[in-house]
Amino acid sequence: MNTHILIIAHAPLAGALRECALHVFPECRDEVLALDVPADEPPEATQAAAQALLDQQPGQVLLITDVFGATPCNVAQRIADGTRSRLLCGANLPMLLRAVCYRREELESLMSRALVGGTQGVMQVAPTAPQNQIRMTCSSHDQEKNHHQQ
Repeated sequence: MNTHILIIAHAPLAGALRECALHVFPECRDEVLALDVPADEPPEATQAAAQALLDQQPGQVLLITDVFGATPCNVAQRIADGTRSRLLCGANLPMLLRAVCYRREELESLMSRALVGGTQGVMQVAPTAPQNQIRMTCSSHDQEKNHHQQ
């Protein structure tokens, strides 16, 4: 059985992330759900909607939210039980795509893979084409001379 993925984020981010995932993986329509949280919705209403979505899912659920400490994350923290459902915060498309790719794995493994996908998906990109980029080394001399460069 596949792990379901429930994205809870500020409107319209949750729905937009879901649509992006469905663009790449159209077969996961029933396994990736989104709850867009309107700015003026009371947290209690968001929690009720999120709980209803969670309760409808068989098996394990990975909850993904956008910003730690904001209403979507706070709601997800209240409904995540740590066993059948787990929570990741800081949603981005690489995180979601990785989660969808590995949705057949156990929840703990899926969560780890999604976290790695999300963090590896954030990087500084040089303005030149990759074949023209020079890879920097991390010798002590380079760090002292070019300490401002990463």
